[in-house]
Amino acid sequence: MAIIVNVDVMLAKRKMSVTELSERVGITMANLSVLKNGKAKAIRFSTLEAICEALNCQPGDILEYRSDSKTEG
Repeated sequence: MAIIVNVDVMLAKRKMSVTELSERVGITMANLSVLKNGKAKAIRFSTLEAICEALNCQPGDILEYRSDSKTEG
């Protein structure tokens, strides 16, 4: 199972830099980078809410579930 984080996609659609998002959301560039690169193990709902507000999007625009085909069948 994999949760894909599409922050880069939304940043591009909104023509916003990572630095600007970091400032608007109030999280460090390092933590935002961990999230963007799919290395985060968890995200607080308050952080997700702040990201959605800053990017004017829904959580489903940022998070995507993809099943691991190796475990199927």
